[in-house]
Amino acid sequence: MSGVDIRLRPVVEEDLAMFRRFLTEPGLVGLDWTGFRDAQEPARRFATDGYLGETNSRLMVEVSSDQVAAGLVGWALRDFGGPTKHWEIGIALLPEWRGRGIGWRAQAMLCDYLFTHTPMQRIQAGTHPENIAEQKSLEKAGFRLEGVVRACEFRAGQYRDGYLYSRLRDDPSPPLSS
Repeated sequence: MSGVDIRLRPVVEEDLAMFRRFLTEPGLVGLDWTGFRDAQEPARRFATDGYLGETNSRLMVEVSSDQVAAGLVGWALRDFGGPTKHWEIGIALLPEWRGRGIGWRAQAMLCDYLFTHTPMQRIQAGTHPENIAEQKSLEKAGFRLEGVVRACEFRAGQYRDGYLYSRLRDDPSPPLSS
């Protein structure tokens, strides 16, 4: 259990430095590092919509007591080729905030937010088979493993499998204090 209280809040301009770090520091996002990216993109996106768009958005994960940003959560509109849409979520925490119970709570809070403010029935998340911590985090946040998505990403010079998790509107929300 974590004694760290967190909240989700909109992105502010000061957060863009963290976004630039995720794009330019190899390994900072762990297994999700896919090479260097445009460090000016976060400022352009922030100027467009403050990272609160109709099809993809971000919120900051903030440690309430210190008002320090520990990372971010994001969501994007997806479909399986038909008219029904769903959200796909993701999280990135700075290394010093990992392993403190923040990730699963932030993802559970994001699901509650999305189910409250959007009509989506399904929220899904993917992770790497070797990312045991994120698998446990998703399960604690109320997600269920649906299966293996074979060769779904190209990373570190080869195609790799992923795990697909989902949480449905009718699935119970986990208590955030456990």
